[in-house]
Amino acid sequence: MAKKLAESCGLGPAFSVIGGKWKALILWLVRTEPRRFGELKRLVPDISEKMLIQQLREMEAHGLVHRKVFHEVPPRVEYSATPLGVSLDDALVPLAEWGKQHADGIGAQQAAE
Repeated sequence: MAKKLAESCGLGPAFSVIGGKWKALILWLVRTEPRRFGELKRLVPDISEKMLIQQLREMEAHGLVHRKVFHEVPPRVEYSATPLGVSLDDALVPLAEWGKQHADGIGAQQAAE
């Protein structure tokens, strides 16, 4: 029953493609301009290389990011948001605004636990 409820309200499908700690941040970074792997690694220093690769592959499989390979020496790869990824990022903006508004209260509550 819970699974059907999550799917009917739309949260299940949405979280299945954006779930996890890093995907929303990666999507936000590639939305405005194509980013190379090394640039993403520098912009998200707390993510391991293995995890960044995994997250990008999953996002590409879900159609959120496009991976463009430039056949040159050395090889170059850029990641950019697809129209589907942009639409998901647009949907996340209100959630991000909510987080900004309530960050202090949430942080204080977590510290008290």
